[in-house]
Amino acid sequence: MSAGPHPTGLTLTWLGHSTTVLELEGSRLITDPLLRDRVAHLRRTAGPVGPVGEVDGILVSHAHRDHLDLPSLRRLSGEARVVVPAGLGRLVRRSGHRDVLEVRPGDTVEVNNVRVVVTEARHDAGRGLWKRGPRPVGFLIGDEIRTFFVGDTDVYAAMSELRGKVDVALLPISGWGPRVPAGHLDSERAALALLLLEPRVCIPIHWGTFRPVYRLAPYEADVTAAARFTAFAASLAPNVGVRILRPGGRLTFP
Repeated sequence: MSAGPHPTGLTLTWLGHSTTVLELEGSRLITDPLLRDRVAHLRRTAGPVGPVGEVDGILVSHAHRDHLDLPSLRRLSGEARVVVPAGLGRLVRRSGHRDVLEVRPGDTVEVNNVRVVVTEARHDAGRGLWKRGPRPVGFLIGDEIRTFFVGDTDVYAAMSELRGKVDVALLPISGWGPRVPAGHLDSERAALALLLLEPRVCIPIHWGTFRPVYRLAPYEADVTAAARFTAFAASLAPNVGVRILRPGGRLTFP
């Protein structure tokens, strides 16, 4: 891509769960791509994901199968740079990607001229039956409009170090079960995270997308997660604008 002038602003498309396409600074990035209708014991309840198109970069937050899905990675351009927590490079290269960059919290990298700062995340490591492994991370993406993305995390005090640096926060608020355990954000803990981050806008993610195959309908806790998060955010962080999207929804920030 040329180094000439690029469009300002951010266009964000939430595809469901933790998968978001960010169009910014002349580039297209995707987070935690999960593009299939079923993964492991989860079935997609939202509409199917359409063609994603070319992406310049792929940001993977951690190794859990609903965030690092090798068949989904194979659907994306092998020319894209893939940024993964340190220790996942060998696994990701099996998907046919060669430009794989392993990172740790505190690192700063470039993905097709977009600046990405790697942040901490408080979440279980490992993959499948293995409970030890690469530690999850988050990402602060871009310079003109800065987007904070984390696939899964709990609230942690050091989030306050990002205060004043985040324009748009993509925060998980639910899961696919009746509740989320420690190491995750539910609707109330996500609202508490807003107190520490103080973004201009928050878009809740990681809700309303999947249900277990053994259920005919999603759990009520997930169906109502966005409404509950909106209420908690209005009470705890009224200065933060909350924007609710459905999978496939898009917003543009000037």
